Amino acid sequence: MTHYAAPQRDMRFVIHELVGLEPMRHLPGFNELDTSLVDAVIDEAGKFAAKVLAPLNCTGDRQGARWQDTRVTVPEGFSDAYRQFVEAGWLGLSCDPALGGQGLPRLVGAAVQEIWKSANHAWSICQALTLGGVEALLANGSLSQQEQYLPALISGGWTATMNLTEPQAGSDLSQVRARAVPQADGRYRIFGQKIFISFGEHDMSENILHFVLARTPDAPEGTRGVSLFLVPKFLPDSRGYPGERNDVYCLGIEHKLGLHGSPTCVMSYGEHGGALGELVGREHEGLKCMFTMMNSGRVSAGLEGLGVAERAYQQAVAYARQRLQGRAPGNPAEAVPIVGHPDVRRMLMLMRSYIDAMRALCYWAAALQDMAAHHTDPRERKRYSTLADLMTPVVKGWCTEVGFDIAHLGIQVHGGTGYVEETGASQYLRDVRISSIYEGTTGIQANDLIGRKVVRDGGATIRFVLAEMQRSALELDAHEASTHGPTLRRIRDALLGGIDALAGAVDHVLERTDRDPRGVAVGAVPFLHLTGIVCGGWMVARAAGLAAQRLAQDGNDAFYTGKIATACFYAEHVLPHAHAHAHAACAGDSCAFDIAEESL
Repeated sequence: MTHYAAPQRDMRFVIHELVGLEPMRHLPGFNELDTSLVDAVIDEAGKFAAKVLAPLNCTGDRQGARWQDTRVTVPEGFSDAYRQFVEAGWLGLSCDPALGGQGLPRLVGAAVQEIWKSANHAWSICQALTLGGVEALLANGSLSQQEQYLPALISGGWTATMNLTEPQAGSDLSQVRARAVPQADGRYRIFGQKIFISFGEHDMSENILHFVLARTPDAPEGTRGVSLFLVPKFLPDSRGYPGERNDVYCLGIEHKLGLHGSPTCVMSYGEHGGALGELVGREHEGLKCMFTMMNSGRVSAGLEGLGVAERAYQQAVAYARQRLQGRAPGNPAEAVPIVGHPDVRRMLMLMRSYIDAMRALCYWAAALQDMAAHHTDPRERKRYSTLADLMTPVVKGWCTEVGFDIAHLGIQVHGGTGYVEETGASQYLRDVRISSIYEGTTGIQANDLIGRKVVRDGGATIRFVLAEMQRSALELDAHEASTHGPTLRRIRDALLGGIDALAGAVDHVLERTDRDPRGVAVGAVPFLHLTGIVCGGWMVARAAGLAAQRLAQDGNDAFYTGKIATACFYAEHVLPHAHAHAHAACAGDSCAFDIAEESL
């Protein structure tokens, strides 16, 4: 497994030039933000990842988490890495300084999270869940809950988990059966079992705060009857420190395809009289409260797709540069590194171009969240919030699917050695496979994109994005007279074609949702892929335009030349798939239900 190096120049390009820090500087709390501070943070994160986290990635995979007598031990080195992580203040990077955080934008936090996920996907899940818990408490917790729990979470002394799934209730949370019985002191006793709980039990932090969905005795049926509760592993004493053990235990951990270092726990609540918990928000509004944490998890999963893709790409490039094999076209005399073979180059460029598109899309989505949270104009906050909501299922669904595809390409570049565990290439494939499943499968994200994000506002938000895309495509004409003019024209034409395909699919969805809901649902995942491909094409096209502008100012720079070449490759090898996805998105159920169920 190769050494990991954070792609700092690519990250800085997206943050400083493509997304831009300047709009952030006008937001409350970010006035002193500057490029040198951001660059220093990314540099230090890269060093920590390379020295501390990346060397543990293979260790975590081979050792795995271990369970014995309700206790879970994480792989060797994980606890020490977590101690160094919290001592350096990394967990609170984007949190409120008044609560112990450092107050940097989520845009910067997204870049740093990418680094953690590239370096050690399994280890990174714990801190990502804790950040989701912070957001859930900020949005829904009472003042006393925020005062009691937020400093402990932001410092990293406590970690958080998300407890939704039960044996009979997977994605359908209307089937949740965990019970919450009111007590005289205002607390509740929780009874039930939860499964697939990442880091539900571990030995890295002094306490674990579980966010648990359960039903009160008078709860109505369905999701309307679900409430959210805080259930600490150790009940806090009068000073807020972990005290008496609560009635919540881990009954075992799952044996999984990947992410062996991340314990996936079966959690039992109330086997000895009931686990004490506190209600978050209002009774019977638990799913609404939990959505804050779920959306945080969905963006985090999208960053997993990006982070693992970057790591797989780095290893594939390193291998392709040193592996001598065969003769390349035009050079038949001697064996050459396989990076010179056209098909290997094609695969590497696919990986690289997808990664550029994903990174820009993820960072832009994070910047939208910053603007939605901090803009001084309520109307602008609402506009940015709507845009962020639209992009959340795209970031989650598309980036995780593409991350898996890139990990697959990484194995293919290695050939047979990629299938051998010792090279490490297969770990990326195994680890990232879950990212498109948990936090809502790709199908769930696709239906959310269509139902809640496109149809609900009559297509207003996505049509705004389509107009912005078209404007960006036409702006490439400004470089018509430059050396790169012909290349930029090809990028423009391909992007405009993708925009037309997406616009047609949007019209189809809006026109047919009411009279053919099943047909629209069959095309939902193709619609999500279509949206991701075109939005990704928009991002790399903008990057190409910026690169051309920099080259016109500063002369030859291989980095910027590479951005144009990468965008051109994406335009000619990825964007054409938009038309196929558009066709599938508009095809209706297209025989999907013509075959008898027993014949499947």
